[in-house]
Amino acid sequence: MRLPYSPLPLLVFLFALGFLLAIVQIGALTIAFDKLGLTANFAFLLLFASLFGSAINLPLFTMTAERPPQPPVMPAPLRRLLRHRLREFKGKTLVAVNVGGCLIPLAFSIYLMTHQAVPGAQVLIATVAVALVSRLISRPIPGIGIGMPIFVPPLAAATLALLVNGDNSAALAYISGTLGVIIGADLLRLPDIRRLGTPFAAIGGAGTFDGIFVTGIVAVLLA
Repeated sequence: MRLPYSPLPLLVFLFALGFLLAIVQIGALTIAFDKLGLTANFAFLLLFASLFGSAINLPLFTMTAERPPQPPVMPAPLRRLLRHRLREFKGKTLVAVNVGGCLIPLAFSIYLMTHQAVPGAQVLIATVAVALVSRLISRPIPGIGIGMPIFVPPLAAATLALLVNGDNSAALAYISGTLGVIIGADLLRLPDIRRLGTPFAAIGGAGTFDGIFVTGIVAVLLA
């Protein structure tokens, strides 16, 4: 019997939960947040706030959009999983911002900039570089949104942070990785959303464990 809803959100949540438990088991999150000078309580509060905030999208504006010249081609099983996301397109795209995948990492980046000894010029240089990398490797996916290889931006952010400021590389890696992905893969890709034929697009992607949040954590671990 066909389900009246798409199981994709449940699958994403289960994957995210399993990924979270795996990271906690090996202590990666503890190491990452310890590098940023955070207590364990603050770190897990940030993590779970991002997890539950990933279910919240705040509408920003609606733009006129075009239907792609050809419908997206994907295997039949994947089409069934994505049938909720590939809902009817009526020439308009609602652009929203995801709380867990964008606003919380952004707020934490601002917190680090005001509490860590990271010069603004270094933040600007590293962020612009990561944004350019994110813009180059991200790709519009008709009917769905913007996608990109998830581990390239954190590698770029960590490398730049170590080169620019070895003493505060962890904070710089998180800030530049987070802001760089928001700017390069989301904001600079807004014009492409007009040609995707999707009724909804969220800055912050799928939420907590998308490119923005994972970039920040992995960049800190590598820095």
